Amino acid sequence: MARGEVVEVRPLGRPIDAEVPVPGSKSMTNRALVMAVLADCESSIENALTSDDTDRMTAALTGLGFELSSDQDSATMRVVGRGGLVPADRAELNVGASGTCARFLTALAALGRGEYTLDGVPRMRERPIEPLLAALRQLGVDAVATLGTGCLPVRLRGSGAPAGGAAAIDASVSSQFVSALLMVGSYLEQGLTLRLDGSIVSRPYIDMTLQQMGRTGVVGDWLDDRTLRVAPGQRYRGGAQVMESDASNASYFFAAAAVTGGRVRVARLPADSIQGDLALLDVLERMGCQVERGADAVEVRGPAGGRLRGLSVDANAIPDMAQTIAALAPFVEGPIEVRDVASMRVKETDRIAAVVAELRRLGQDVEEGPDWFRVSPRPIRPATVRTYDDHRMAMAFSIVGLRAPGLRIADPGCTGKTFPTYWDVLGGAGVEVVRLSPALAG
Repeated sequence: MARGEVVEVRPLGRPIDAEVPVPGSKSMTNRALVMAVLADCESSIENALTSDDTDRMTAALTGLGFELSSDQDSATMRVVGRGGLVPADRAELNVGASGTCARFLTALAALGRGEYTLDGVPRMRERPIEPLLAALRQLGVDAVATLGTGCLPVRLRGSGAPAGGAAAIDASVSSQFVSALLMVGSYLEQGLTLRLDGSIVSRPYIDMTLQQMGRTGVVGDWLDDRTLRVAPGQRYRGGAQVMESDASNASYFFAAAAVTGGRVRVARLPADSIQGDLALLDVLERMGCQVERGADAVEVRGPAGGRLRGLSVDANAIPDMAQTIAALAPFVEGPIEVRDVASMRVKETDRIAAVVAELRRLGQDVEEGPDWFRVSPRPIRPATVRTYDDHRMAMAFSIVGLRAPGLRIADPGCTGKTFPTYWDVLGGAGVEVVRLSPALAG
């Protein structure tokens, strides 16, 4: 779908019953790319995601002088590792709207010899990166936000592997700062000992990074509940890495099962998955769904008639799932509260403000605070949902249309950031998605 269009999601009229093909994990793919360029030999990344975010990552890595190729038919990327060296001595990198690229590439470029700048779309100039830069400076890196705002653009000047050692970082804004440092930690001369200050947001993503690192040869450990250590001298192995299906993007189809009282199965989500957003399954169980976690798949069955129970959720560990939970709110018996999600304010948009505005547009009774929102369900009013150039707003709120007539989504093409085929996959699950002319969009 093109940017600027409007689509209407028509009520399904029956319980959904589908096995849904969800592409590979964005989080895993971008981590795998960083680890592969640091490895000593060639790697292949299978079931890799192709999306705006991963395209930004591959283009930036190419700009840093690394050799990569992609076969979209087989969803496989091939990467030639350079053993911790950054080939280019100068690069101007554009990360677009990708937070993972901004954070991961900043840490990677710190290993280089030369000068590197990173910039992105206007929203990225509002999203903080100073905690990462401050930690890099403690590790011996010349890293500054050139406008003095603590956001992009960023400039790094390097002379090879930094000294490394001990650093402290504010972990209350984004777990991506921590993951970025962990992935390059073993390539620092003294390794990395990282102290996490503040409330640790999205901790499952930090654990995911550690597990993915360990699978490819670099071990990082928690020394205590606030200190991480990566010993120097470890190197990533080349070879094949297979990406799981994206648990975050699977969540919208699990929500579809919940609201319609149907069944959805997603393959390539193993019982030992390293993706923290699968914690949404626990929330769905509390709301009345049945969840089956298989050896290589997850199946969710919604309660009869989609009669869901209200609840209060501490979503600090899974803030990207807050919009999915919000989309379920109009269908629950009793209120839903999502709390401890201050990090939503500094995502692709202020996601708390966006969720509150669009639920109110749909006729819901919504309250909000600095790090929480609470929804009391009301009859759903037909409306065009604004998406704020945020892929998760579009995908989450599309689920409301499975039971509510007149639900339209503005700018559906924003899903290309992480799930370019979302609308086709939704249609393949039996949902009617209709493109509207501007005159009919309302």
